[in-house]
Amino acid sequence: MEIRVNPTRMELNRLKKRLKMAERGHKLLKDKRDELIRQFLILVRKNKELREHIEKELSAAFAKFLLARAVMPAETMEEALMYPTRRLSLQITKQNIMSVYAPKMQWDEEEAAEGEGASIYPYGFADTSAELDTSIETLSGILPSLLELAEVEKSVQLLAEEIEKTRRRVNALEYVLIPKLQETSRYITMKLDENERGALTRLMKIKDVVRSKM
Repeated sequence: MEIRVNPTRMELNRLKKRLKMAERGHKLLKDKRDELIRQFLILVRKNKELREHIEKELSAAFAKFLLARAVMPAETMEEALMYPTRRLSLQITKQNIMSVYAPKMQWDEEEAAEGEGASIYPYGFADTSAELDTSIETLSGILPSLLELAEVEKSVQLLAEEIEKTRRRVNALEYVLIPKLQETSRYITMKLDENERGALTRLMKIKDVVRSKM
């Protein structure tokens, strides 16, 4: 990037002000980048813990579900799971993390229909296996963790994108704009010094000419 200017004192003062603003913006962006990285690492650790917990619980639930399928007729299994007794009400709002608007999920579980009670099992226990009960219970228990994981993973993605944008801005200021402003300021200062020396030399020659004529 080339900055074309007239080598005047007014332009030099303007460049110095611009350089000061660029350096201040560079510091603020670096601070923002560092805080974004800190928040990002916190969420990454949380994401890892949630994912490991959920994968462990899901593996156990699916193993029990496979056992239930092995001991129950397919028709009985399909009929048992046909009508859910619970319904999830999900609300998604926004939370501000260093000017990044990440999703914030709030949820409530309600009965799917009146009169069905608070049970999570959409079937009677006469024709079903204990493995199916355990699987349903595990899946119901990890639902809040699944929603939290979705919230955290989206926040991690948004923070990563913002960190990359901020990093590019910091680098553009640090390696392009600020050095160019400094170089241009030095150029104007050098030109002004040359002009002053030239003016002083001409003045001295004029004095010599005047003295020689006296």
